[in-house]
Amino acid sequence: MAEKRAVVVLSGGLDSTTCMGIAREQGYELYPLTFHYGQRHSREVEQAKQVAAFYRIREHRIVDIQFLNQIGGSALTDSSMEVPTDGAEETIPDTYVPARNMIFLSLAAAYAEVIGAEAVYIGVSAVDYSGYPDCRPSFIESMTRTVNLATKAGATGSELAIETPLIRWSKAETIREGLRLGVPYHLTTSCYLGGEIACGHCDSCRLRLKGFAEAGAEDPIVYAE
Repeated sequence: MAEKRAVVVLSGGLDSTTCMGIAREQGYELYPLTFHYGQRHSREVEQAKQVAAFYRIREHRIVDIQFLNQIGGSALTDSSMEVPTDGAEETIPDTYVPARNMIFLSLAAAYAEVIGAEAVYIGVSAVDYSGYPDCRPSFIESMTRTVNLATKAGATGSELAIETPLIRWSKAETIREGLRLGVPYHLTTSCYLGGEIACGHCDSCRLRLKGFAEAGAEDPIVYAE
């Protein structure tokens, strides 16, 4: 019997790497897909390669979609914008990348159709950074319907599932599950600045540090003094 397959949108960060561990435990052969989308730094792509190597992945695709850099509109792709360091807010943060998850899931669905995968895993959360409109459950539900209407696989009865196991978890809950699964958090990166040593001040670093503290665990990566 052929092994079931899943595409994992792998950024090299904590959440997507946790999805790798969850999908592996659920019995999927993993096909990680990493996007180089014109982000400020390439460190997360390099960390994604290391995560894929840890899981002994046979095929790790890295897709260049740097046109998002040309569109701009985000502190993650536009160097003229400041990376926020004031902590998460209720409004949509400057680190939101316009339509990023919609683009990621469209390409992941296409790849899944080509390789005959049953599922796409993506590490979105509606709890932490809930200001991102493309992390909401309603978006995921809508996108699932759309990709199954738009693909040959969906039209012929082989519907694709978009799996979001972290969507209602806090960062601490995600970390606890990852630690249980032996997820290689030492290989991940979260810092928006992309240095070898994490800044510890950007919003992403703050959220990660808070998550590890609440999970009662020590973060294995190095932070600046």
